[in-house]
Amino acid sequence: MPLQNRVTPFADIVAVEARGLFTGNRGILHDPETRSLTRRRWTTKAWITCACEYKGIRREVMARRSWTELFFLDEATALAAGHRPCFLCRRDAALAFRQAWSVGRAVAAPGAAEIDAALHAERLDKGRKRLHPLRRPVGALPDGAMVAAGGSALLIRSGQTFLWQPDSYRPVPLPDVIDGLLTPPSTLAALAAGYSPILHPSARGPDA
Repeated sequence: MPLQNRVTPFADIVAVEARGLFTGNRGILHDPETRSLTRRRWTTKAWITCACEYKGIRREVMARRSWTELFFLDEATALAAGHRPCFLCRRDAALAFRQAWSVGRAVAAPGAAEIDAALHAERLDKGRKRLHPLRRPVGALPDGAMVAAGGSALLIRSGQTFLWQPDSYRPVPLPDVIDGLLTPPSTLAALAAGYSPILHPSARGPDA
């Protein structure tokens, strides 16, 4: 049986077989004896996205009293859920994200704690994922942004929409009704300012 450690764009943590392209954490969320989650879904405002491989370090997942290993289909999924790149194992990506954040929000380059505080306010609403209103047409959203529609998450790439699934994306028509923006507004500003997230290979249009 798969462990409950896969993150959806809605920031939920579910149990599925596929692990995806990235790992990350929100602090210690599990009991190592049972390798199951506690009731807590974060213990820190630093929700980070990490590389699955770093300096040959191998961890037994959810097996000790340390940060809970979470997994994401791709970086767009992690960003939509409210995570940001890790300044340790993904330093180049984290620096690029910080620079794009600075440009997109027209502020001085922030520290990690400042980014985390802003994202924490934007990603949650009474403990649940916050949906934000769309300020532009869906087709004008930057690559890597995600919206919610009818309980599903949709990725935007090159003006096309792709249905998020636990192990891949599937191209779908744009729904008539969009419930809101999943990607936090500050992250959206970073995407619009040029930050390019790593997307799952299945997020390709028919002409790719």
